[in-house]
Amino acid sequence: MTDKKMRLGLSMRGVGYHPSAWRHPDVPANGASEIEHFHTVAKHAERGKIDMIFFADGAGVRAKDTPKGSLARLGHYITDIEPTVLLASISAVTTHLGLVTTASTAYNEPYNLARRFAGLDLMSHGRAGWNVVASWSNEEAKNFGLEQVRDYTERYERAAEFVEVVTGLWDSWEEDAFPLDKASGLFFDETKMHRLNHEGKHFRVRGPLNARPSEQGRPILVQAGNSPAGRDIGAKHAEVIYTAARSVEEALEYYADMRERLAKFGRPADALRVMPGFRTYIGESREEAQEKFEMMQELIEPVVGLSFLADTFGDLSGLPLDEPIPADFKPSGDNESLSGWADRLIASARQEGKTIRDLYLEQAGQASSNYIGTAADIADVMEDWFHKGACDGFNLTVPHLPGGAADVADLLVPELQRRGLFRTEYEGRTLRENLGLPAHVNRYTAARERETTMA
Repeated sequence: MTDKKMRLGLSMRGVGYHPSAWRHPDVPANGASEIEHFHTVAKHAERGKIDMIFFADGAGVRAKDTPKGSLARLGHYITDIEPTVLLASISAVTTHLGLVTTASTAYNEPYNLARRFAGLDLMSHGRAGWNVVASWSNEEAKNFGLEQVRDYTERYERAAEFVEVVTGLWDSWEEDAFPLDKASGLFFDETKMHRLNHEGKHFRVRGPLNARPSEQGRPILVQAGNSPAGRDIGAKHAEVIYTAARSVEEALEYYADMRERLAKFGRPADALRVMPGFRTYIGESREEAQEKFEMMQELIEPVVGLSFLADTFGDLSGLPLDEPIPADFKPSGDNESLSGWADRLIASARQEGKTIRDLYLEQAGQASSNYIGTAADIADVMEDWFHKGACDGFNLTVPHLPGGAADVADLLVPELQRRGLFRTEYEGRTLRENLGLPAHVNRYTAARERETTMA
């Protein structure tokens, strides 16, 4: 037993993370466009006392149609409800569940984004969070008048300034700025309203933001980038980090790096929660869990499976699926940076006698990232990572929804609770409270308190 509790998020974009989730018999095929579907998932998550749901949004259809016809059969991240609209609706049918979504620094303006998330935070009584991304897809760029994404340096430079502006706007009003005194006629204290007056390389923003603080002070900042620049943004500003660690060793290395970066920016260790992504197939028995995985794999259309190999190898649709890659085959994928990976993958496949079908099933099903077993089996792995200090919890990326969310609430959470690793009731009303994060202190309030102390 331990006093420290694990943090859990549930990633709930669309109908699940497996590319064939929409074809599962228990999944509404059009669920990604139906608010009732998301309400069902959110209620499962809240029933399981999950800290937050997370919507990994993209500003466009990012998948390519290679081989031809694959896009029309994918059904995976094709259409979505705009996430802040979606989460506003979910806020009305939940009371404690955190509401986090991605929004890009490349295709928004700081003021509009700050206002949207402040509004969601107010509507939910302090349960909102913004996942900061700089965007990588040329398909998204073309929806905003660009032929390709900005170069790496500019994207992350812009993102860093963007976050500075948004967090500045969120501090426009101190916590006690609104006396709302009907007798005196004083609505707000003008000494506690602050204009940002930001002038930088990418943005000029006057302020103040026309939204008051919520019960948690401001929305939680989440960051998921793994690049050095992204990690710095996370270490300087974020309160939650999502990672893609595939082993406990990788997770330990990542966490150690983030601790060093936190110290560089003068932030205490308890200011950040690190939560790796974790794909689960949970069954009452190991056989049932394996059957759940194999059922999803069987639903992968061959042309869709081949699309997961296209960036690395090019179009393989002219080759026999149940034979090894021919000896004279040369990769022709669009991504030159993957050419070395393609050569290693081919060599490994030939050595192990894998067919093209084997390869696409591995890639589409993300075989190396799956944890398949009973709730006890899954909890064993999670407990090992948690006790070794590799993470503060996990972001669960279940294969299909709503069934995957029900499995978490009904099978995994009770096992974690039995071990004393996870809460049995929410600690508070706000997301900040439930994550165990320090209270937010408005920068102007803090400055005033420092001046008083020094006087």
